[in-house]
Amino acid sequence: MIKPVASLRHGLHSLWKLQHRERRRLWVEMQEMQDLMPLLMKQRDGYRWSDADRREIRRHLRKLASLSPYLVLFVSPGGFLALPVLAWWLDQRRQKRLGKNSDPATTIES
Repeated sequence: MIKPVASLRHGLHSLWKLQHRERRRLWVEMQEMQDLMPLLMKQRDGYRWSDADRREIRRHLRKLASLSPYLVLFVSPGGFLALPVLAWWLDQRRQKRLGKNSDPATTIES
């Protein structure tokens, strides 16, 4: 009986470490993104972007794109509990997409 409890404790500790690591990574990325807002507001304030500004904006946007939207599962408290809901939602989207692109007579319902 002690073995399953220790195994469960080890598994929960591993999940906590994973969540903590991803939260730290996201924090570092957000700190680097602080320079993006002044660059984006530059054009709105009536200034022109230089070539260096455009390169910097592209670099920031690539960094943002590399962060997965599903990272929220790792950084939010209880995020792993949302995993079944996310899987259901993605499946619903896939089912709708398949329904629109295929003939109803050939669709196999499961």
